[in-house]
Amino acid sequence: MPQNQGEPKIRIENVSYSYDGKPALRDVSLDVPSKAITVFFGPAGGGKTTLLRLINRLNDLVEGTQMTGRILLDGQDIYAPGVDVTHLRRRVGMVFALPLPLPGTVRENVLYGPKLAGIRDRARLDEILVRSLQQAALWDEVKDRLDDSARALSGGQQQRLCIARSLALEPEVLLLDEPTSGLDPISTAKVEASLHELKRDYTIIIVPHSIQQAARVADWAGFFLMGELVEYRPGKEIFTNPRDQRTDDYITGRFG
Repeated sequence: MPQNQGEPKIRIENVSYSYDGKPALRDVSLDVPSKAITVFFGPAGGGKTTLLRLINRLNDLVEGTQMTGRILLDGQDIYAPGVDVTHLRRRVGMVFALPLPLPGTVRENVLYGPKLAGIRDRARLDEILVRSLQQAALWDEVKDRLDDSARALSGGQQQRLCIARSLALEPEVLLLDEPTSGLDPISTAKVEASLHELKRDYTIIIVPHSIQQAARVADWAGFFLMGELVEYRPGKEIFTNPRDQRTDDYITGRFG
């Protein structure tokens, strides 16, 4: 467990997962600290995105799968009988690689979730709108375009809008699956800068699109290879002094 972090926000205990009998994760255990950026990195097919999806139960309806082990959020098993999955997904938001703004305006995109949750007070909705866009480092760019179509925004702006849409529900954990894979370097830098601000208030887990991004943003980092968690350490240590030769080979570009 990460030291000097108190109790973990998320604890992964001996999680194995398979699709149609083919292992995707093999006995993975790790603790995700609160209010930090944790990175899952490694070559394609390592199980990184699968683990992200398991943390907010996105694979519940996928047929032919089997999971063993436990995933705990604040000490509670998220797969225990009686868990409200809708409530879980409000606590654990997810942003995908491809930005998918909803039909409608920038304002409607951000406020869709809060309105669905029953918030009707105009002042409260306005506060959520401004706060979410500011946290996603988008407010200054769209404050005069709130009633324009969300799909008129640039790709980088659409991705930050998707982050704002997740933040509008005030989650405790934010999961990001290669959120900058389709963005230019300037938009990527803006997203990364917003993540460093967001970790003051949120627990963030990200699957980065490159090893360089992993090294830039990670407070903690786990290297995944063929479903196995090879090592999990502070980012500044794993990228400068990896303990496992396989990690070193991947970081230095000898494979992957």
